[in-house]
Amino acid sequence: MALRILIISDAWEPQVNGVVRTLKMTRRELEAMGNVVDIISPLEFRAIPCPTYPEISLALTTRRTLERRIDTFAPDCLHIATEGPLGWMARRIALRRKWPFTTAYHSRFPEYVQLRFGIPLDWTYALLRRFHNAARATLAPTPTIVADLHARGFRHARLWSRGVDFGIFTDTGDREATQQGPIFLYVGRIAVEKQVDAFLALDLPGEKWVAGEGPERAKLQARFPDAHWFGVLKGEELARLYRSADVMVFPSVTDTFGLVMVESMACGTPVAAFLAPGPIDVIGESAGGVMHRDLREACLSALKLSRSAVRQHAEKFPWHAATTQLLAALQVIPDKLRRPETSAPCLSTAAGKIS
Repeated sequence: MALRILIISDAWEPQVNGVVRTLKMTRRELEAMGNVVDIISPLEFRAIPCPTYPEISLALTTRRTLERRIDTFAPDCLHIATEGPLGWMARRIALRRKWPFTTAYHSRFPEYVQLRFGIPLDWTYALLRRFHNAARATLAPTPTIVADLHARGFRHARLWSRGVDFGIFTDTGDREATQQGPIFLYVGRIAVEKQVDAFLALDLPGEKWVAGEGPERAKLQARFPDAHWFGVLKGEELARLYRSADVMVFPSVTDTFGLVMVESMACGTPVAAFLAPGPIDVIGESAGGVMHRDLREACLSALKLSRSAVRQHAEKFPWHAATTQLLAALQVIPDKLRRPETSAPCLSTAAGKIS
């Protein structure tokens, strides 16, 4: 039975990050399954830049305005993707109406806040528990993160994995021209929590390439002038860069998943990472990459991996499977809680199909 699924997110275009890519690919898959999907984002409202992360826009709107927007779509299911202003306001609306809803835990926000501002982890996790425990399910991208959330008092954490677009990220196709020696590549946001400096400071043979933007770029580019800086790349350009590298280095220890890892592996390029959440579940014991407490050791060991075996591991992460997990977690709003003027009678029999 087709469902009208509303996703409310404080993260959306023109941002380039894992949350936005996840939501775009999920919408594509949900619609391919026959569902109707709408996304409410800051693009629809007046907004201000988020402090220390200006790429993110913080929506400035009222509860009434958001309620009218929600009722115009008349959802069967409500998914609140982020804990920003829109997310908190949508949560308030849903609780007032007694609507069941789901949330998502996309990033280790408490660790980011501690790194940037020194705020104790317990304070931020307490706030996030309040937000997420009101939901019927809090969806997290790996079993390790799900277990961590349960240990921290998140009552309804469950798995919603991630995937890779195999139509774009493939191990066949052109490669960038290379110089002598192996190429070690970093792809992602250039910010303090990503530990890009831990990669750039390594004593490695060959070249270091960096693709991405962020507040730390100017400082790191001045400190490491020998690295090659590409800025933000998308689609086939990014796939070509992955294919041209010998190893994709993932120095973050705060990511919940790391989409760039599976994108790189889909292009046949192995990943070198610290032994940390994210890599533990994405790489694990596979031939897709190497994890080590010594990142240099992981980089050098990853050079020895078979690119075809790396690609085979990536094929375990299709978006269809990840989206099926989300669909199974969504909660249908009972007919008796819908507003009469916004109910969708043709979908009323969907209630109870998904729990």
